[in-house]
Amino acid sequence: MSKIEFFFDCSSPWTYLGFEQILQLKSRHPDVEIEFRPILVGGVFNAVNPSVYNTRENPVPAKVNYGKKDMKDWANLVGIKIGSPPVFPVNSVKAMRGAFVAIEEGCLEDYARAVFKRYWTDLADISQDEVLGDIVSSVGMDKDAFFQKITDQSYKDKLKETTEELIKRGGFGSPTMFLNGDDIYFGNDRISLMETKL
Repeated sequence: MSKIEFFFDCSSPWTYLGFEQILQLKSRHPDVEIEFRPILVGGVFNAVNPSVYNTRENPVPAKVNYGKKDMKDWANLVGIKIGSPPVFPVNSVKAMRGAFVAIEEGCLEDYARAVFKRYWTDLADISQDEVLGDIVSSVGMDKDAFFQKITDQSYKDKLKETTEELIKRGGFGSPTMFLNGDDIYFGNDRISLMETKL
């Protein structure tokens, strides 16, 4: 039985594309185990990929224009809508700690999809408790328990440890996937390569 680890942060539009494609892959390969691994991509950038910030500060206009077209093409292919949130980049730390709560509650897929959609389609600020609380309630979790847990040190540690693990294993962004332990793939556009390997 093959296993895919999917390291992700909901603050990335390319990760939204990758998340939906991983779920589609799962439907085609029900024998493949998917393990979702929440991270804080800003922590990854700070540690090993600061060039991301340089690119944002000094964008290449032609590349930016192409990037917008590319993302729209991908969104059309995958069947989702990706807009331009007024708050970008967003502080996703609460949402990503909350992903560990969702894993425990058995609703990670619904939770992550709701967070992605709320930010990238509805353009809401997922760093705000009111927005996140609505997401939590919509997937059947208890709001009070959720917010209590994500302030607990153990959940802070989980997010930090998973982020550090990705860096140690050679990751530099989101989404990063590992097939059967050590076969690494980065980006939504590499999922077809990984599926070919499967």
